[in-house]
Amino acid sequence: MTNPNWLELFPDRIKSILLQLPDGDLGRLEEIRIREGRPLEVNGSGGHRFVTGIGMFTLEEDKAYKPDRSDTRTFLDLISNHSLYTLEEELRKGFITVPGGHRIGLSGRTVLSGGRVEHIRDISGFNVRIAKEIQGAANEMMPYLYDVKEKRMRHTLILSPPQHGKTTLLRDIARQISRGGSLIADPPPQGIKVGIIDERSEIAGSLHGVPSFDVGPRTDVMDACPKAEGMMMMIRSMSPDVLIVDEIGREEDAEAVTEALHAGITVIASAHGSGPEQLRNRPAMRRLMEERMFEMYVILHRSGGRTSFRLLDRQMRGLQLRMKGEAYHA
Repeated sequence: MTNPNWLELFPDRIKSILLQLPDGDLGRLEEIRIREGRPLEVNGSGGHRFVTGIGMFTLEEDKAYKPDRSDTRTFLDLISNHSLYTLEEELRKGFITVPGGHRIGLSGRTVLSGGRVEHIRDISGFNVRIAKEIQGAANEMMPYLYDVKEKRMRHTLILSPPQHGKTTLLRDIARQISRGGSLIADPPPQGIKVGIIDERSEIAGSLHGVPSFDVGPRTDVMDACPKAEGMMMMIRSMSPDVLIVDEIGREEDAEAVTEALHAGITVIASAHGSGPEQLRNRPAMRRLMEERMFEMYVILHRSGGRTSFRLLDRQMRGLQLRMKGEAYHA
């Protein structure tokens, strides 16, 4: 197997350990957790497991490799390109997004200013979430997201807990509707203009403003921009037919979504939650539901490396699927 490019993020010692993992397991990893002085941990289709110094899985922490200060300092230098001071905004948010769309969560000691987190120092914990491009992930659901009569995409909200594949699906949806084709509808529609608001640089994985993932030929990306502000900027500057945005939930997000819908622009978004009932506990999302802003809800479920989905209409009624409702197998 070709070594994945994200391996270059890691110090040589940890990289060497990961390269010794059993055949096939390396490519299925979803998270790698480095905690100074504590066991090296990975998460993939086999669940959460520790890793020994010779690249073997174990559930016994005493047998696991424990990264030391040299490992964590070297890792921090590598992911910050030896310029930690340039990542002030990322340190305030608690994560860094690196080329390829991989997101690295940080933990350590916070520094406060006026009662708010200014940045994180003494960083000793890292959670590397590996971004994956799975073309065709949205194939089965695309015909349901397209309104054949009105010849447009439906306003859609994708719901799931973290790490169930929301971003992977949004990326593939953007690619497909930007390109058009028979997987969306019959007769196949032409590609349309797509605008991605990529606050965490995860959907497109942009490097110097250029997407590293295939998000389609008619797609524009507003990278590293707050969602609400980015939606308004994209509407004013790029006149998209469809806006795609990840993990909405704040009041300003809801207001921007409403503004876009009233401007005649389709919004396809994601949010955390295992179902619509959880959204009702969040005032901003509850308002969008009560006003029936979204025409389609996609509920994701992850089990054994497989992501399946069910669909609800704007009245929260389940749709009868013509196929088995499997999004993809990672």
